[in-house]
Amino acid sequence: MNIMITGATSGIGQALALAYAKAGHNVIACGRSQQKLDALAERQGNILTLCFDLTQFDSYPPLPNSMGKLDLLILNAGDCEYIDDAINFDAKLFERVININLISIGYALDAWLKSVQCGGRLVLISSSAQLLALPRAEAYGASKAALSYLAQTLSIDLAKDGIEVSCVHPGFVDTPLTSRNTFAMPMIVSSEQAAQKIIQGIAKGKRDISFPGVFIFLMKCLSWLPFSLWRRLAIRMN
Repeated sequence: MNIMITGATSGIGQALALAYAKAGHNVIACGRSQQKLDALAERQGNILTLCFDLTQFDSYPPLPNSMGKLDLLILNAGDCEYIDDAINFDAKLFERVININLISIGYALDAWLKSVQCGGRLVLISSSAQLLALPRAEAYGASKAALSYLAQTLSIDLAKDGIEVSCVHPGFVDTPLTSRNTFAMPMIVSSEQAAQKIIQGIAKGKRDISFPGVFIFLMKCLSWLPFSLWRRLAIRMN
């Protein structure tokens, strides 16, 4: 298969790139650090690299001529910053998170979706955070909730083009991003474990790939509570 992965220099994206390349697939790994991309390509053959800033619309490169149509487009790049003081809302922080987690997805779809062949698949990496309003997550949670909605609408509209859409909702994954968190992260999994769950879900044709199962079940149970009750619980957590 021909596979393109954004955010491939670390975390889930890197684990996916290495796993797919090791399995013999042709991988295009995208990121902002040429040094990290070069190191990734040295670890495993059949990885091509593209270095650019996903948040800059005019910087998107075309697919390499040698690659041909894509079987799999995985839009994984993202970031997380928290709103620590809601009354003094940080608009620039909000803009940064929305730009990388959501607006850049639109840029990527504009640039590459037409390169996904009929029978191929688009994969968007969202988050289990979209299930529940969480303290300090005004920017991150909103971006991921929007991304999950986008995946569902694309699944409807791309059906006529023969392109399937999967949306991934991980719990906590051990990545450089989550290493900045200062709170407990129950049932955290490694990037490699997350990559295997995603690869397995894609192979099974799942539209919703959520893991770990127990954590997702608990999040869904909390999301079914009346918001007034969940709000009281969340205020105590904050």
